[in-house]
Amino acid sequence: MNPNPTREPTTAAALILVVDDEPQIRKFLDISLRAQGYRVQTADNGQAGLAAAAAANPDLVILDLGLPDIDGGELLRELRQWSATPVIVLTVRASETEKVRLLDAGANDYVTKPFGIQELMARIRALLRTRGDSAAPPRFDDGRLQVDLARREVRLDGSAVALARKEYALLALLIQHAGRVVTQPQLLRELWGPTHEEDTHYLRVLVGKLRQKLGDDAADPRYIATESGVGLRFIGVNAGDAAR
Repeated sequence: MNPNPTREPTTAAALILVVDDEPQIRKFLDISLRAQGYRVQTADNGQAGLAAAAAANPDLVILDLGLPDIDGGELLRELRQWSATPVIVLTVRASETEKVRLLDAGANDYVTKPFGIQELMARIRALLRTRGDSAAPPRFDDGRLQVDLARREVRLDGSAVALARKEYALLALLIQHAGRVVTQPQLLRELWGPTHEEDTHYLRVLVGKLRQKLGDDAADPRYIATESGVGLRFIGVNAGDAAR
């Protein structure tokens, strides 16, 4: 792989986040992307990648699937809960089934390892040309509960709330669809994968834990309402909306 292909001018110094646990790949991509005029930020694991995506708001993410702490597909699903940033997946998994799974999970494109740098650059340019200005991740603040999906922060009465990964993912998914019912199969599929769409007890336990941490009463909910036999709905009202 030649790290210095013929440079084509870029219209802006786009910021690209590279999430890969292999130091050689990170270094190679850092050099190659900077040679093309891009700004680059790197992360060597999934949690660092999510934090960097929230803090830096990159124009594009290059994501390796084989991360040490989170499967890249899981990271992609979490990212898609609050961000529409284009994602190119690097994968050694070349089967059609795997590629379809990645695209369904929210990937915009994929490149199979080992890859040619010129092909990757062409795919980056194509995505950056067609990207739109994505909406800012939603925030919720009713004066008691504050949720900032971009920063992955949850506060209750001014104090930080420590949510487990799936608790946070459930809350983020519901806030993204605030006012609308999110069905049980959709929740189970998004949180545990397509093989768990019948495991409703997983969801009952998770909702119970989340409600407890938010101080939400299932019998008289302020935030999470259960539509019996159908799904869940986020019913919280932002302070600004309540004032209108």
